[in-house]
Amino acid sequence: MKEQIIEQIKQYDKIILHRHVRPDPDAYGSQAGLAEIIKASFPDKKVYTTGIPEPTLTFLHELDELKDEDFEDALIIVCDTANTDRIDDQRYVNGAKVIKIDHHPNEDAYGDLLWVDTSASSASEMIYELYLSGKDEGLKMSDAAARLIYAGIVGDTGRFLYPSTTQKTFDYAGELIKYDFERSALYNSLYEMDAHVLKLQGYVLQNFHMSENGAAHVKLTKEKLAEFNAAPSEASLLVSTLGSVKGISAWVFFIEEEKEIRVRLRSKGPIVNELAKQYNGGGHPVAAGASIYKWDEAEEVIEKLEAICKEYR
Repeated sequence: MKEQIIEQIKQYDKIILHRHVRPDPDAYGSQAGLAEIIKASFPDKKVYTTGIPEPTLTFLHELDELKDEDFEDALIIVCDTANTDRIDDQRYVNGAKVIKIDHHPNEDAYGDLLWVDTSASSASEMIYELYLSGKDEGLKMSDAAARLIYAGIVGDTGRFLYPSTTQKTFDYAGELIKYDFERSALYNSLYEMDAHVLKLQGYVLQNFHMSENGAAHVKLTKEKLAEFNAAPSEASLLVSTLGSVKGISAWVFFIEEEKEIRVRLRSKGPIVNELAKQYNGGGHPVAAGASIYKWDEAEEVIEKLEAICKEYR
């Protein structure tokens, strides 16, 4: 499949790369990292990245503004996106061919070519693997690409702490840091927080609720976010905060947006993506997301997470 993807990249003169809505570092890293590899390898090709910018991640990459006609006769590559509903910029359907590159469970098998590897720590790890497969066929790694791919791997492995981190992950990271980019500056940009977000983090640590079975939850209403002058995307940066709590098995953040309540599920063992699927979501077994539309549903999610943690114990 990697060989087929590389062949398609060679054939098309115009390539547009997408990723999922509400992007994280891996979404940016895989989308823009592959874009930079293609630019370095085939300077004559037109290569674009599209989507709504995430303000906290614009330091990684500046996205392109595209017109409808730009999609005509273009090869579309969608990175790190499990289902079509989550593809940022739905104009992808106007391209000539669609390729899916992802590490989430393949429950929506969209695209003309699909490369899905659920054993990969991140989509960015897969992009580096694609480069390794094609470096003898003309693919070139640049410093810019290496920085983006490394950022994506770091982001989706929680700085190499999550169980998805494998020997291969470390091997690839070790190769990537040989390129010319400043790791300390990258880490600072990824993990430094504004003072108001740190204050919100303090609120989270003081107000989370945990049961005797290790199921925990936090509710962040629109009013509470406004109190701390924090955007929902900034609140999402805090989801891993509870991972250091002793005795916790799994936890859920409820973050209220204008039209929905985002459900962020994390776990130290219990499987939570099946719960996410019940509420218009999905994801990895120990890291998943969903959406609900009223606070009564939050109580349902909490009860079901409690049952999952009780059974796990």
